[in-house]
Amino acid sequence: MGIYRMYTGDDGQTHIEETSLANHPELSEAVKTTTITFRENEAGRFIDWHPAPRRQYVICISGGIEIGLGDGSTHTFGPGDARLVEDTTGQGHTTRTIGDGPGITCTVPLAAAD
Repeated sequence: MGIYRMYTGDDGQTHIEETSLANHPELSEAVKTTTITFRENEAGRFIDWHPAPRRQYVICISGGIEIGLGDGSTHTFGPGDARLVEDTTGQGHTTRTIGDGPGITCTVPLAAAD
């Protein structure tokens, strides 16, 4: 289980960094959200290049998610992994549901700052 941040770098590409509550205690503070959505995707589902539609948390409940980046690398996330997705500009990333069965995710969009 891990906490990760996906963001757009100065190069216009998506990057992923692992983080922790110890290094970023603000992550344990309450934040405004707008909705919460649970989604089930069949294994093998692929979404081609896209930036995130908004700042949001995406938490893997079951199954696996593979994120592809512009540098050719892939990053795998499993149950309990939480991603703060902030790559709302640039090339974005690819998303593939991996594993033997469906993947279930929980998406929590973050409300815009006042």
